[in-house]
Amino acid sequence: MKKIFAGVMMLAAVAFTSCEEWLDVNVNKDAPDYVEAHLYLSGVIQQFQGIYWDATYCTNDYTRMMAGNSNYSGHVNPTSSDTGGEKWRMTYWNQGMNLENLINQAVEAEQWTLAGIGYAIKAFSWDALTKYHGDVILTQAFEPGRTSFDYDYQDVVYDKVNEWYDTAIEYLSMEDNTFYGTKLTGNDWIYYGDKSKWIKFCYAGKIVQLSSLANKANFVSEIAPVLVGYADKAILTNADNATVDVNGGGPDEPYSAYNNFWGTARGNLGTSYSQMAYAVQVMTGTVPLFDEEGNKVVCEDTLINWDSRYKYMLNPVQIVTDTNVTAEGHYDPRVVAKLGTYSDSCFQNVENLDSIKRHRYYSGCTVWGRWTTTNRTTLDGQGRWLYHDKAPYILMNAAEIKFCVAEAYYRMGDKASALQWWKEAIADDMEFTASYLKPGKAAENEQSVSGGDKITKALFDQAAAEYLAGPFVGQLTTEDLTMSHIMMQKYVALYPWGSPEIWVDMRKNFYDVEYTGEYPHVDNGWTENELAQKRDEDPTKVFKGYYLTPANFEGYRGRFSQTQNLEGSPVFRIRPRYNSEYMWNIPGLSALRPVPGNTPYYQCSIPWFCYPNGYPETYPGVTIE
Repeated sequence: MKKIFAGVMMLAAVAFTSCEEWLDVNVNKDAPDYVEAHLYLSGVIQQFQGIYWDATYCTNDYTRMMAGNSNYSGHVNPTSSDTGGEKWRMTYWNQGMNLENLINQAVEAEQWTLAGIGYAIKAFSWDALTKYHGDVILTQAFEPGRTSFDYDYQDVVYDKVNEWYDTAIEYLSMEDNTFYGTKLTGNDWIYYGDKSKWIKFCYAGKIVQLSSLANKANFVSEIAPVLVGYADKAILTNADNATVDVNGGGPDEPYSAYNNFWGTARGNLGTSYSQMAYAVQVMTGTVPLFDEEGNKVVCEDTLINWDSRYKYMLNPVQIVTDTNVTAEGHYDPRVVAKLGTYSDSCFQNVENLDSIKRHRYYSGCTVWGRWTTTNRTTLDGQGRWLYHDKAPYILMNAAEIKFCVAEAYYRMGDKASALQWWKEAIADDMEFTASYLKPGKAAENEQSVSGGDKITKALFDQAAAEYLAGPFVGQLTTEDLTMSHIMMQKYVALYPWGSPEIWVDMRKNFYDVEYTGEYPHVDNGWTENELAQKRDEDPTKVFKGYYLTPANFEGYRGRFSQTQNLEGSPVFRIRPRYNSEYMWNIPGLSALRPVPGNTPYYQCSIPWFCYPNGYPETYPGVTIE
């Protein structure tokens, strides 16, 4: 017995004395338990592709910019799918604790520049998240050990976003004694450590956030003056645009996942994705005329019906451009950059403006515009314009900020200032658009064409100068300027990268629904059988030619799915990520008011930013047990 006991003790002693050494031996040197703060930055920034992901599948549909094989065009939000949940995944997981660690470690080390950049990114991401989903989980988001989470209402999230922007500005304005070397220049894919540009980013973000509150009762008296007060501190030139450089290198490089989400290498915009009719109509000046029944008026006159694709009578008032392309200043060259066309498939006339003006654009054409094979299964080179493998992700630019300022001045009654900022915004977008042109090379046959844009930068600039001096911009007066001019030019400028913010604009205008009172609701804008929108001739209608109809473009009255749409309501938010919330967090969803998040029509509840004041106590048509 003594021998056995002694043997056990000996083994215990050996085990005890060698435990520490054994643990040391088995430390995984390739998976450190601590990462320096700056090493998080590169990956965190590249995760902004999530915004493009959700734009592709959701907001491009709702804004009628680009459509794919989804249900979103008919205002159906799947109740059991992760589709549309990439911003959720980006904010909570892909950036998530990586961003929190970056900020916390940077603050602890007094690396103020890095901490400021972290807070700026955090503010922008959460602003994008809440505008998209409405109420989200914030306070409890990163509490360890939790298996269920309570939601924060959108007004709380807005306050935190504003606070984070302020904190970012504070840190970025502080003297930083840290020598970063390449820690910032090698990991910051937006501004490469330029503090002054990051500060402009923060003020621009604050402007964009405040612009979404145009419906608030105190917007004109309190919010708008603050917004325009930020203008001189924000992004005002294209040199300061917030863009994420993509370092994939093309389809043959080892990091193909870091090619642009819309480039040809990743194939996300294949044959199933195409430009939508409304975007084509706005940018080509072919917004149709509707009859009293809400149907497009067919043109019977062959002399007027100059192209079979445009077989409808046109609205006599076109906001952005018109079909009189032979007259100087009537042609908007952004159409040839932003839209795809099968015209001139061999790039023979990229330096001939008359030929370029004759290009035809229509719904159903892919954004790349052509393919290298007749069956359209092989992609064309590395893409074109912003649909290029190496194109950056656009987060904010000068044009967007100036449109926000123009809108604020317009609502304040200062139309002269509004007109000035509006004209500058359009000019900035012309410059922005031209900067990403990569003209294709002429070839004798389609098989030898490498792809690209169908206009040279020099020719684009010439046409842009004519347009800016023409009747749609330069000759427009303060008396002529309307909210339609501001919003529809903003629509073109943000096409298609900025569709999330355009969706904000459409929702804060309630999709131009006919209603009375403070906001539309069941029996006041829509019913089980009818969705009523303003006619184009109504001067209060903002987005001319835009009509919500299920799965098609005919008519201006229609009805949506009664199983997923609240008594005919359009969609006003995206449901939280299914695999996160509807699988694991039903208690948190069901506690939301005035519409519980676990109802099949939660996506139809209007978000807080649209209301003149706070949420209503009850929501018409919703009964809570």
